[in-house]
Amino acid sequence: MQFLSNLKAEMAEPTPSKRSLRDYWLYLGFAEGYTQPVPIARAMASASLFDKHKKHIYKNDRIAGSLRGAIFDMGEDISDETLQHAKRIVQSFGANTFVTNADHFCADYVTFLQEGIPGTLERIYASLMVHAEDEKRVCFLRAAEIAMQGFAKMVAGYGEAALARAAEKDVTAEQRNELTKVGETCLYLVDHKPETFRQALQLVFLTHTAFLYEERYAMALGRMDQYLWPFYEKDLACGRITKEEARSLLECTFYKIGERQYKGGDDVVNIAIGGRKRDGTGGVNELSYLIIDAVRNCNIPGPNLSARIYDGIPDAFLDACLQSIGTGLGYPALMNDEINIPALHRHGYAIEDARDYCMVGCIENFLPGQQPPWSDGRYNSPKYLELAINNGKCLQTGVQMGPKTGEPHQFANMKEFIEAVEAQMEFGAAEYMRLFKNENERYNKIQYTQPFLSCFCQDCIGRGLDINDGGALYPSVHGAGCMGIATMADSLAAVEQLVFEEKKLTLSELRKALTADFVDFEELHKELLQAPKYGNNDDRVDKYAVWYVEVHDKIFSHHRTWDGGAVYTAIASNVN
Repeated sequence: MQFLSNLKAEMAEPTPSKRSLRDYWLYLGFAEGYTQPVPIARAMASASLFDKHKKHIYKNDRIAGSLRGAIFDMGEDISDETLQHAKRIVQSFGANTFVTNADHFCADYVTFLQEGIPGTLERIYASLMVHAEDEKRVCFLRAAEIAMQGFAKMVAGYGEAALARAAEKDVTAEQRNELTKVGETCLYLVDHKPETFRQALQLVFLTHTAFLYEERYAMALGRMDQYLWPFYEKDLACGRITKEEARSLLECTFYKIGERQYKGGDDVVNIAIGGRKRDGTGGVNELSYLIIDAVRNCNIPGPNLSARIYDGIPDAFLDACLQSIGTGLGYPALMNDEINIPALHRHGYAIEDARDYCMVGCIENFLPGQQPPWSDGRYNSPKYLELAINNGKCLQTGVQMGPKTGEPHQFANMKEFIEAVEAQMEFGAAEYMRLFKNENERYNKIQYTQPFLSCFCQDCIGRGLDINDGGALYPSVHGAGCMGIATMADSLAAVEQLVFEEKKLTLSELRKALTADFVDFEELHKELLQAPKYGNNDDRVDKYAVWYVEVHDKIFSHHRTWDGGAVYTAIASNVN
């Protein structure tokens, strides 16, 4: 814990400046590659960012990687005028954002740890030979090569910076020893694949750090207890590491995830532990417990820890999860394999791949390193209830927004009204998908190519195609965030009870009250609020929550993403 407490104190020290120099480092690359095709220019910009920024090393570091230097100004002699010019140039190329399918992703860390940087470059060179006559694929592969070589320089730079920090006079003997290990580890990884737990964890975190340099957000670390297990097991067997040492390395890695808060934001870095392995057997191991301990000891809002639960999971693991949740930290979130795996398989994923899912962002199910970045949006379900009450017109503006499904007095019973609501929801879903596809077309695949990210997705290198241009093993997915499950269930239950059962009012009267925002209808408002409420184990209202989920699943299952992928219904019910 001493390593962690020392690192916490050091990280709390303010940066010299809140100025971000990221655009300047990108600008240098774009300027150099200005006449090149966009994929190569973008790769040169990323490589410049990776290579040229000042590598910041904390004197209490055990694992290298920091936003300081690349994102924060660490005292560089760059004028504000130069920085503003750089920003204008970078903006002309367009920024990587959630909308451009640049984040909410989990890399294929399994393959990267097996190959390392040199193995990945070898695969790129082999694919270049296969696709030598295809100009588009050669362009992409050259871009991937440039980006990966830039990353190699970044890793080497961290190694050199750690050794230089170790030689400074203000470090203790213990710090010097650790910083020397950090430096030697980084320099080793430039030309070799990782062999030890420390090396594997270091390569993973520097990769994650590079993603953050590119301004990616919600980049998951995935199933850490699975892909780090072979390294940990081997080190443990030969006496190279202890359980306490591994926990400390994890703590000093996880705490740095909170570094983004000093930029005025946060980061949603999801880690999955437990769950079934690809062969269907249970995946809980000693690292699963160590990761829980490390997250508890860090005691910060991130990483988002998710525990995959399955039939037959060890009671001790469940107890460890509940003990952590009970501290008030709230982690890990508990994910149900017995629901999620069949659901993913139903969408066309091979059963082995479905068993290997992780979470990105908050709790979105994702196949690590096998599909393009996750995208989602928000679908305002209660609006379509309003349209059903007003024959497709907006109550506020009077604009005909949806189809004409009937005036309020025409609905003889609840069944007819529910059918009108569903028709409005189907219309809304079609409009939602039209807007989503328009966004896909606006942010085209060439202008927003992702050469570095593509190196971490199967089988972009083999196919010679970008992650958002057919390179990924599976097509993209989209989460339609269907908002308002409780509002819809409560509202429908109130309509059924007061309008069609007790007949205390008509739908026409309800429309008048809604149009007036219940001014002069206060008594009616009270009665509506006293109707059954979702979340109280009351079938009168819960049945509409079930209906809501089933209808959305049916509606959105008919839609596809631009490249033929599934559209998931993303529905959450928060309890406090």
